[in-house]
Amino acid sequence: MGMQPVLNVEDIKAVETRLSDAGVSISELMHRAGGAAAQEVLRLGDVSRAVVLAGFGNNGGDGWVAAEELKAAGVDVRVVTPCEPDQLHSDLARMVAKAAVEAGVVYVVGPARDELDVLLGGCDAVLDAMLGTGFHDAPVAPLSIWIDALNSSGARVVSVDVPSGLSAQTGHAPGAVVVADVTITMLALKPGLLSDDGRDVCGSIVVAPLAEQTAKLVYEADPVAWRCEATDYLDVLVPPTSVVDKYSRGSVLVVGGSTRFPGAAIMAAKSAARAGAGYVTLAVPEPIANLCRTHLLEIPVVGLPADADGTFSNEARAQVAQLAERRSAVLVGPGMCVTGGTVGVVSTLLESEAPLVIDADGLNSLARLTSNRLDEFPELLRRKAPLVLTPHRRELGRLVGLTDATPNSLTSALEAARRIVWADGGSELVVVAKGTATACVGVEIAMLPKPGPACLATAGSGDVLAGITAGLLARGVETESLPTLTAFACEVHGYAASIAQERFGTRGVMAADIIDCVGLAVDAVEDRAAFSGADDMAPSDEDDARN
Repeated sequence: MGMQPVLNVEDIKAVETRLSDAGVSISELMHRAGGAAAQEVLRLGDVSRAVVLAGFGNNGGDGWVAAEELKAAGVDVRVVTPCEPDQLHSDLARMVAKAAVEAGVVYVVGPARDELDVLLGGCDAVLDAMLGTGFHDAPVAPLSIWIDALNSSGARVVSVDVPSGLSAQTGHAPGAVVVADVTITMLALKPGLLSDDGRDVCGSIVVAPLAEQTAKLVYEADPVAWRCEATDYLDVLVPPTSVVDKYSRGSVLVVGGSTRFPGAAIMAAKSAARAGAGYVTLAVPEPIANLCRTHLLEIPVVGLPADADGTFSNEARAQVAQLAERRSAVLVGPGMCVTGGTVGVVSTLLESEAPLVIDADGLNSLARLTSNRLDEFPELLRRKAPLVLTPHRRELGRLVGLTDATPNSLTSALEAARRIVWADGGSELVVVAKGTATACVGVEIAMLPKPGPACLATAGSGDVLAGITAGLLARGVETESLPTLTAFACEVHGYAASIAQERFGTRGVMAADIIDCVGLAVDAVEDRAAFSGADDMAPSDEDDARN
């Protein structure tokens, strides 16, 4: 199983239209969607009584079809509807609801809260078919009350297409939202299911293609991003060998730090070493060099000229350029602060021939250098060697002039990152747009690595990711594989955090704890990719609807 396409909601509608043109009508799609939803309820196991919460539109229509299918499978099913079936907003939903009633499906119109509580408390599973992918506001009564009742019931929940109350596009839930155990989404993944509030409420996500033409049409719809699977990393794995020395494993230069933030540079250097680089050097302002040496027994520390405020001075540029020569990868930015001197250091490294990762204050220096419009200075980023920018959403907004409208969703982060990579137009540039769902955005593709746990939201975590990225980049990579390599770095980061969480608890993890687990995480993610690749070679009878 390779990457899974992610489509914007408007593109899903276009796929539906093209399926209709190909002979699969919207009515047929509703029947297949309802059937797929019913099967997902039955897969929960031990379902003898079920409740379907059906809304006014086509999502509710899917629910009515599912109810008829569940009844045919011997399940005692009740549909809860806000109005009589002949008053539903959608013509198609009215048609399938009428068919379900004629087939003997029992329904309840607008029950009182206590009546609904009894219904939900006495069933084995609930199908949430209240609000679909077109919804993006806060739910209103009665559906907002139903959502609260459902979440309070403790029932097992399967949501159709998207948990009701969640925007399938932005991942935001401004009001009441269903917390599902399983979300069965139709045709393809949507951005909101994978990011922000979607991560908390979707449960496990199952994709139902609904038609054999779907895969081709989804691909032609130009997916906004692709969700990574383990096998996608096979291209960037390094074959194991004992014929190796510290230089052949890659050499990394980390440039950063200040008297105010010495720890960020130290953590980034350690992370690069833990990610597998054989030789790491840390270059910092001279006033903190001895402090850094006491924390880094294995990593040489070079003190560079500094201004009175303990940051790099302009005189540091020549030494930085010299140190960057013949390095397998360079990382600049962690803990560096933004001054005339640090802006000069970043500018110097952009002119170097080494693969380069720019993070934290390196990015803020870029923003200052371009007056917050990096997308209008593509010549600054054009270079032969790989370039990776690793902004979180606020830094990303700063880079493209969105300081008053910081990207607040996966969708808006993808749009902002693409302004940078498309202005540059070269395959040597990737923007790693960090967030609840991180996107590794290149000129041809945006990849969504498996997200890590919430304990990554801690000071210094970004410095660790930057170090991992530089350490892996030092292995060497073809520019067309750069999005894959950065996605691999993100998965290593997330896996290391999961290991650390086992040791220190969900809220107790600090960035240094993640560093200690990086080496184990590299091995684990590589092993998973290798084993998944072997599994893909074997025949499988797995149901195509379960992706």
